[in-house]
Amino acid sequence: MHFIVYCLDHAGMVERRLEHYDAHKAYLETAPVKTLVSGPLTLPDGETMIGSFFLYEADGAEEIQRFVDGDPFNKAGIWKSIEIRPFIKRVDNR
Repeated sequence: MHFIVYCLDHAGMVERRLEHYDAHKAYLETAPVKTLVSGPLTLPDGETMIGSFFLYEADGAEEIQRFVDGDPFNKAGIWKSIEIRPFIKRVDNR
């Protein structure tokens, strides 16, 4: 199954996000689930990071939740909200 993870940061988290970026990136490489797409969400300026987006492939949402719980961004209190939703891929133009 595919799952979307949509995380929004608390206000003013750009510096904290940058401080934990290397740990976050290293953690993503340990994923027990398949990461299909990931990257930061931004303000309309296309540069100021305000959250994170992930598209994962996994057997169930529980796997995703455990992985997200251990993410350094989550542990550092960067994310204000985290939504995990099943996703049905209909089109993939990559």
